[in-house]
Amino acid sequence: MLTQNSSSTTPVARLLEGSRVYLRPINVEDTEQYYNTLFHQEVRRLTGTQRSFTKEQIARYIEGKGQDSSSLLLLIALQEDDRVIGDIALQDMDSLNRSANIRIAINEQGDQGKGYGTEALVLMLDYGFGICNLHRIELNVFDFNEKAIRCYEKVGFKREGVQRDALYYNHQYHDSILMSMLQHEYRNRYVKQVEN
Repeated sequence: MLTQNSSSTTPVARLLEGSRVYLRPINVEDTEQYYNTLFHQEVRRLTGTQRSFTKEQIARYIEGKGQDSSSLLLLIALQEDDRVIGDIALQDMDSLNRSANIRIAINEQGDQGKGYGTEALVLMLDYGFGICNLHRIELNVFDFNEKAIRCYEKVGFKREGVQRDALYYNHQYHDSILMSMLQHEYRNRYVKQVEN
């Protein structure tokens, strides 16, 4: 579906739509905004981002993602005003084992805790299980990110294990928690079965 962007006359391509958010492809025109989020201190901490990037590197990254058949990077935007509030990605899609990794970031604290991330996750999980025919989708979350852990559990992810001292950030080591969801778990929770 294409709709008009409120700040211009350029149509906005919406790949996946929910009631309050939609997911749209990222374009080279989004480089500046995506670049700036990589220097937001809280986003860097929650995602464990340690490196610095140039705008040129980010533009190449975005262009590369458009050519990469093993991943899908989308921006999360609000239905009400088309404002981009974060991004979400299915990565490392493995067609033989039907598995992938998912990651999400909601950039501003004011947009967190409102259910936007939950809705975006469910949209992307539906795409992964229902369109890409994945069997397993996993994620890693750092032990200090309690809000994200609660969100993932609320959506239906199950804890599988802990990678001890997996991240060194701000003078200390942190554990990474591995969580996953299987296709039948998603369907049992979110897909209404057609009765015969």
